[in-house]
Amino acid sequence: MPCYASDGKEWKKYLEKLNIPYPIVVEGKYDRLRLLAVCNAQIITTDGFGIFKKNEKLALIRKLSTISPIILLTDSDGAGKLIRSHLCSAIPKDRLIQLYIPKIEGKEKRKSTPSAEGTLGVEGMENEFLFSLLSPYEDASRIERAKENPLSKANFYRDGLSGKDNSAAARDALAKKLELPSGMSANALLAALKMLITYEEYEQLIKEIYEQGI
Repeated sequence: MPCYASDGKEWKKYLEKLNIPYPIVVEGKYDRLRLLAVCNAQIITTDGFGIFKKNEKLALIRKLSTISPIILLTDSDGAGKLIRSHLCSAIPKDRLIQLYIPKIEGKEKRKSTPSAEGTLGVEGMENEFLFSLLSPYEDASRIERAKENPLSKANFYRDGLSGKDNSAAARDALAKKLELPSGMSANALLAALKMLITYEEYEQLIKEIYEQGI
């Protein structure tokens, strides 16, 4: 589950860069620079919406996905969702590790004005948060554990996360507990949950959101 380091003692883990074995796809060069501050990894940029026009860049990401799972980390705004959707339509979902940043109002230091939606992108995230987000993926066995997670679309339907009038609200409530962005589709949320939490943790969170009211 994504989290911030809890105290100064935990900060010691952050002093050394993570070694991430998977390629990471982000939107822009400043996102890439931010990640390089916390990890050693192959980081590829989409050049924003350039990925829609640059067939060679998409071909590279596709090729890499046949060799290794790809970590996909875009902004939580509308543009980031479009880029994520485009890549998801081009790469098999079982080859993608989808990570998300929370929606936080603010402006990156290098910019004179906020983004169109007034929220921070990947480059605006604190290094400590990115370290916590990426640290589980130093362990390649996590991918295998996700494959063994029995959480499925059937659970989503049973628990009102899909196929019901208030399913979008229920998904948003669950996403909020995990510091994931709102507006995620059922498929995107399911893929994220299988990586982030166990089936038992999922059942506990579902119980909580309905007890607290959606």
